[in-house]
Formats: sequence, structure tokens, C-alpha cells
Amino acid sequence: MKIQYLGTAAAEGWPGIFCNCPVCREAVRRGGKNIRSRSQALVDDSLLIDFPPDSYYHMIQYHVPMAAVQNILLTHAHQDHFYPLDLTMRGNGFSDEVTGILQIYGNELCCEWFGEAVRTASPYMELDRRLAFHTITKFQTLNLQGYTITPLPALHDRRQNCLIYLLKKDGKKLLYGNDTGWFPDETWRFLEREGHLDGVSLDCTMGRQKEGTNHMGIPDNREVIKRLKLYGCVDSDTKIVITHFSHHGGVLHEELEQEVGTDGWYVAYDGFCLEI
Repeated sequence: MKIQYLGTAAAEGWPGIFCNCPVCREAVRRGGKNIRSRSQALVDDSLLIDFPPDSYYHMIQYHVPMAAVQNILLTHAHQDHFYPLDLTMRGNGFSDEVTGILQIYGNELCCEWFGEAVRTASPYMELDRRLAFHTITKFQTLNLQGYTITPLPALHDRRQNCLIYLLKKDGKKLLYGNDTGWFPDETWRFLEREGHLDGVSLDCTMGRQKEGTNHMGIPDNREVIKRLKLYGCVDSDTKIVITHFSHHGGVLHEELEQEVGTDGWYVAYDGFCLEI
């Protein structure tokens, strides 16, 4: 199983679109891995996780075959993770030689946002023949493209049912864990029964700062990994990645790598690929 991190920033991107703070200015000066777009991941070149407003840029920058994507998993309805107006560009008159219906999976609020976007479109676009939305709930097993996918409850925005995902395929397991703070008890109970994980991807919005209430920082990540080790989910063979960084965390890429070097974790950057 391969995961590619197309975007690794929090909502405002890094540098923040209107920000002039020292950390954003330094990111611009250094460039490279310190330039981060909004959060999105691609699994095995065909399964998307989230659909931010930077999806078009990701397609161009990383040669993502969007026309071949069959399924999109949404974590929650915040605009840095779900920008449904761009999905309508799959409609008739905007995209030609389109095959199949793009299947989108997300919570109730994502469904509302999707419906509003579709209602703004012309009937000529025939979106019902190009897009389909499926409302999903926690612990509802999905079987897509040979993957067994379980949405798990996240601690993020209490106004909606935010989700993280456990993906299984060909004997491999990946926990995709952002956006969230400390996992809810019911998620911990599920993971305790799940056994060994081959990959764990964690929210690190706040850098060196401890947060835990709706995002994480490195201190929270360490506590999560400690518990996963206690449950037998993580060992020396598990690949651990931190992602979803905010300039409010104040730690640029090189310093992040130094901070978690002894932990043996990967620090994601835009375009980063990892085989699980």
C-alpha cells in the first residue's frame, strides 16, 4: 500500500494566505518542504482522502490522475478538507470523456455541502450521472477497490461527526488520523481489538505544543504512540508519519525532523510518498 501526501498544511496553508508572521516569512525564504498546501492524501494512485481547494494544484504538481479516481473519503466538512464546488467540474460541459460515477463518502454535514454545490449547477451538467454522495457513520465498514475501510470517530468539531480512517488491503493496515485531537474512547476500544498496524499517520497541527482537544502536537503524538504500543498496534516495523502542520505550531520542516529524529518518525511534506 502506498500513500502520497499531496497537501500537509492546516486550513490557512503555510505560508498562510494573508499571514505576515515571522514563521510564514521564514517558510517563504527557505522554500522547499516548508511550503505546504491544504491537506489531502492519495492511496495507491486511485483512492483520495479529502478534497480541499488545492486539489487542482495537486493534480498539476504531482501528476495525479484525477480522471481515474473512483472514490473519495472525506474526514469532515471544513473547507480545507472539502471544497465541493470543484467537484461540479466533473459535470457535462466541463469534463469530457468521463467514465463512471465518482463516489464520495462523508458525514451528514459533508452531504449538505455537497447538495448545496450541486444545486448551484446547471441541470445541463448532468451531475447525477457523474457524482454520487454516500453518507457514512462511524464503524460502518466500506469495501472499495479491494480495501476494507472503517471510519472511526475523531475528536475535532463537535458540531459534526468527524472521522478518521482505518484502511486494510493485501494484509496491510493504515490508520489515517487527522484531523483529530486525543482519540475518543470508542476509537481506542476499536483499535485495542485491531492488532498490529503497518502505518500510522497522525495530526501534528501544533508542532511542539501539546493540544489534544481538536488537534495534536508532538507531545500528543507521543502519548498516542505510547498507548498504541501498549495495545500491540505499533512496534518497530510500524511506519509513523506526522502531518497537517500549522504555522501557529511555529516549527519548520527541518526543525520538525530534528525534533522527532530519535522517535524514528517521518515528517510529511507536500509530495511525500511512503510504502506501507
